[in-house]
Amino acid sequence: MAVRNRRKEKEPEAKMKESRESLVPLSNSADTDKAGREEFLLPYNQDGTYIPKIESLINDSNIQVAIALVKRNKGAPGIDGITVQEIEEAMKTKWPKIKEEILEGKYRPQPVKRVEIPKPDGGVRQLGIPTVLDRIIQQAIYQEIILTFEPMFSPLSYGFRPYRSAHQAVLKAQEYIQEGYEWVVDIDLEKFFDRVNHDMLMARVARKVKDKKILLLIRRYLQAGVMEDGLVKPTEEGTPQGGPLSPLLSNIMLDDFDKELEGRGHRFVRYADDCNIYVKSEKAGKRVMETTSRYLTEKLKLKVNQQKSMVDHPWNRKFLGFTFTKGSNQIAIHESRIKRFKDKIRGKTKRMRGDNITENIRKRIMPVTRGWANYFGLAEERGIFGSLDGWVRRKIRGTLWRQWKRPHTRYKRLITLGLKEKLAKETAYSSKGPWRMARCYGMHKALSNGAIEALGYTPMAKIVVGLEFS
Repeated sequence: MAVRNRRKEKEPEAKMKESRESLVPLSNSADTDKAGREEFLLPYNQDGTYIPKIESLINDSNIQVAIALVKRNKGAPGIDGITVQEIEEAMKTKWPKIKEEILEGKYRPQPVKRVEIPKPDGGVRQLGIPTVLDRIIQQAIYQEIILTFEPMFSPLSYGFRPYRSAHQAVLKAQEYIQEGYEWVVDIDLEKFFDRVNHDMLMARVARKVKDKKILLLIRRYLQAGVMEDGLVKPTEEGTPQGGPLSPLLSNIMLDDFDKELEGRGHRFVRYADDCNIYVKSEKAGKRVMETTSRYLTEKLKLKVNQQKSMVDHPWNRKFLGFTFTKGSNQIAIHESRIKRFKDKIRGKTKRMRGDNITENIRKRIMPVTRGWANYFGLAEERGIFGSLDGWVRRKIRGTLWRQWKRPHTRYKRLITLGLKEKLAKETAYSSKGPWRMARCYGMHKALSNGAIEALGYTPMAKIVVGLEFS
């Protein structure tokens, strides 16, 4: 079945020239607030490949763009404690010396701060948070080398790339399934970001980047070390998640894998380290799993998680939070993401305090529901959004019931909301718990769906109506 909801965009390839204005550093100019420079000022090989230079990397205009982007992304401070709000003032005194050290090949980044965040499916994900200053330098490196690597990446790689998205990856997967490729080789790379071999990664970077000072700077970021429990531990492998450069380096590392799959004629979709290959039979799937796992292990020195990797039908698997319906091959939301959504809303409503329910809805509930609807609005079965809206409204009613606390207070509030005395009294003095009361007639009449919308809740079912994807 064709996808109904499509966002109309130009092809990513057609936008590459346009992207130069946002990705390429400026030349020396007083106009440092513009993120771009004229095409004729860019250094290119005869084949049109952009040539990264350390001088362009540390150009004031490139750094200004990097500062603006790092500040926009916010984020926590690193081990030096300097925040994104304080960085511009700190740069005034630190940058001239650091710029000189970079040009001389002497600059050494500070270790990253280790942060662990829980994974939705269990376990923890280890992040390495660089200092804000090092994030700016990483962003400047990214801006300098992205146009060299972006044109060479596979069109079937969708993660952390300009004008590409998870939605496009899911739509491509659906396209394969509709063509009859109803078996998927779901490959899970175990701790990919922690296991990347530095020498192999740098060899791939050096294929395109010839400036030795840029190569040295990138390697030093890989080897900057991790501050953990007050001690600095060396990093002999991996690209710590948390810096602007890590996603690009991961794509550079896995580009050989993409090219291998393309050479074999496979239909695949890759989003960062999440790769699905679509085939027509289970037998073919097992063969592909064996050969691709061997390639990843022997050629790229990566480890395939055998417990999580599997050959199965797409409707039995999860891909970027989505799944597919059997038979109709429609895009659907995986049940694990629905459970995670409810858990998050539960956490938000538990922390809702005070009488200003409008402020609570605006600051706590709406950022979650709006973001969730914008991402999962790709799903073709839209009924789930109305169902979840009803569940969220019930949580809001239950939260208000708790906040009112005493029967007399509940009675007065219900009267204020327009209930007649008899119904208000029957409702207010009920001995049932908040969750059951949230769906009783009295609470629904006092706090109708329209009343909750008036308090600031915009239903997800309304948000997804206007979404279009491609």
